[in-house]
Amino acid sequence: MAKYFGTNGIRGVFDEDFTLEFIHDMTLAIGTYFQKGPILIGYDGRDSSPIICKVITSALNSIGIDCNVAGLVPTPCLEFAVKTLGYSGGIMITASHNPPQYNGIKPVAKDGVEISREDELVIEDIYFKKSWLTHPTKWGITGKEDQAIETYLKGISSQVDSTLIESKHFKVVLDLGNGAQAVTAPEFCNMLQCETFLINEEIDGNFPGRGSEPTPENLSKLSKAVKKNNANLGIAFDGDGDRSIFCDEKGEILTGDKSALVLAQHILRQNPNSTVVTCLNSGSNIEMLAEKFSSKVIRTKVGSVEVSRKMVPTDALIGYEENGGFMYGKHNQVRDGCMTLALMLEVLTTGRSLSAEVASLPPSFTTKDKVECPADKVVQLIAALKEEFPDSDTTDGIKVSIDTKNWVMIRPSGTEPIVRVYAESESQEKLDESMSEYLKKVKTIISR
Repeated sequence: MAKYFGTNGIRGVFDEDFTLEFIHDMTLAIGTYFQKGPILIGYDGRDSSPIICKVITSALNSIGIDCNVAGLVPTPCLEFAVKTLGYSGGIMITASHNPPQYNGIKPVAKDGVEISREDELVIEDIYFKKSWLTHPTKWGITGKEDQAIETYLKGISSQVDSTLIESKHFKVVLDLGNGAQAVTAPEFCNMLQCETFLINEEIDGNFPGRGSEPTPENLSKLSKAVKKNNANLGIAFDGDGDRSIFCDEKGEILTGDKSALVLAQHILRQNPNSTVVTCLNSGSNIEMLAEKFSSKVIRTKVGSVEVSRKMVPTDALIGYEENGGFMYGKHNQVRDGCMTLALMLEVLTTGRSLSAEVASLPPSFTTKDKVECPADKVVQLIAALKEEFPDSDTTDGIKVSIDTKNWVMIRPSGTEPIVRVYAESESQEKLDESMSEYLKKVKTIISR
């Protein structure tokens, strides 16, 4: 198992376990893995991002690798630019939804998708052996990349019926979460002739508005703004802009699972016989939906890397996670908050409201929560649950299933000292009972 790479890149508390010295040496390993440039560098709005960018570019230059800096951009913008503008790879400086004191780095392959789990181990091996490139014949140089945002927005608009969306003049509330989509999502909405209302639009690495992760509990401002302005929909992005949580015209916040099903139904209706990739912790309704459109579903471990890297060889059209990370294969096999917004606007061109689209789906009852758990307690927790439920799936944490509609999954976070608890049930009552039972069980085992 990787020591430094977690669920999504390498993250840590800046200047504690994620120091400039560590970043410098890990960059030498990443540069050695890429072998050649140019490498595209982008970063989110965290206070430590600009200085980390300087360390990364100088480290790459010191082993003879050229790089260009795209500046402050959403993660999916950096990824799309790597693929479209012909870079050998990319490095995104971000800790996504983690608290402000964190930062991280995420290497991106030349195809615009996060590197595979196998390649993460290759980089760590170079790092531990210090077997990075040395004595280059010439130093690398650092330049600017000014086309990343324009390329990204044009790429998104080319994947939807932009003319039809423009004709509708939709009202959209954007909760930008003080994050990186502030440089792209409002501009995209203007391109499509939407009337926009902005919340938390100032980029601020401390995420003072509502925190860096959009959750149903912190989106009341979005809900109120949608109702007040009679908007067609609202959307909230996470810190680096690759995930999105939707709000319907009635002010109801949708789970990532629900919005993914709305989008999947729309896309599969136009593209039957397709492949969908999603994680083990997503709800079961996607199989029912896929069957309706002669399509198939592939399940992976939790994590966007797992989904993205499974989409590439299977040529999957759709990928998603239950946390609001949606991937559209025709654009790029990565989570992309702005591409997801574009697709949802296209859904609304049918004339039905978002709440009506949700109502047309099979009933779904899913939820999730988290429990603080020190890293040294995780093995004990999973082992105790496995002993109590020996037939459970331990592919990723542990998934205890009664049947396809009733299950609970517990797995450690790859980025924080917590375990996440996911559940699905056939009714809200059963879901509440199940979550209450398993949260209590998890806390009891951890406290032993």
